Amino acid sequence: MILLAAALAGGAVGGAGVTALARSGDGVRAYLLDHPEVIPEAMERLQAREGERAVRAAGGAITTPFAGAWGGNPRGDVTLVEYYDYNCGLCRANLKAVDELVRTDPNIRVVYRELPVLAPSSRDAARASLAAARAGSTKWNAFHRALYAGGPVSDASIAAAARTAGTALSPPDQAMEAEIANNLRTAGAIGITGTPSFVVGDRVLVGVRSLEQLREAVAQVRAK
Repeated sequence: MILLAAALAGGAVGGAGVTALARSGDGVRAYLLDHPEVIPEAMERLQAREGERAVRAAGGAITTPFAGAWGGNPRGDVTLVEYYDYNCGLCRANLKAVDELVRTDPNIRVVYRELPVLAPSSRDAARASLAAARAGSTKWNAFHRALYAGGPVSDASIAAAARTAGTALSPPDQAMEAEIANNLRTAGAIGITGTPSFVVGDRVLVGVRSLEQLREAVAQVRAK
């Protein structure tokens, strides 16, 4: 494990340094005792690489929206995926940055994925959101913003958001339940531990991101 950590931290140690360290277990131990900061850096790099591989393996399970649960340019050159929970205050706070990204970037597509993990009412809201998505992207986007603007999630706030958006509430069906289960499974596989979380290209970003940070992540994908 220590040798692996040193090797993975090649950027910090340097390629020649890793080669030399790999020749001697004592040398590895001595180096890490003198430079313990290498270990967490190495583990972070390993986790990032594993996350990238998992994102690539998941493919369309991440980037293909459920019906109309998307925004921006449907043929955009970069897709930003957001995993969110309607009971998540940080997701509500991050809404402005995501909306501004869509407003100012004509080539971004945003796919929204339900991740109802915070409360039983989160799943009720997710089902209502998926029902709204079947009415198309315009009505889904209206529902999405109305529910966040309506305060704490409840049966009343869900119904009010549906009225505002002009969408109908419908009983949960197999497709809705499969979508939620798929999101929960895929999120776990790619290392998402909470909401909001984002996927841009093969990168996973967990937690609130500013408009500038989202733009930077998108720019990095375009630069490849």
